[in-house]
Amino acid sequence: MAEDAPVIVHPVSPDGGRRVTIRGEAVGVASNLFDLLEFLRRADLPEADTAIDDPELIEWRGGGPETWGEPTP
Repeated sequence: MAEDAPVIVHPVSPDGGRRVTIRGEAVGVASNLFDLLEFLRRADLPEADTAIDDPELIEWRGGGPETWGEPTP
């Protein structure tokens, strides 16, 4: 896990979304991968599929890019 990654996708919250932090600033809550890609685009960061799995760019907490929706118990 790259602790200095510019993007952090936080664990699924009780409402089902995942908070997204870019360069230390909260940018919103993503409900799916498309929301995350939009946040990356707005921040002028790469949005190619390869960027999603790049630990130098994104630190996934509480599950990877396939984890969305309601949290699992």
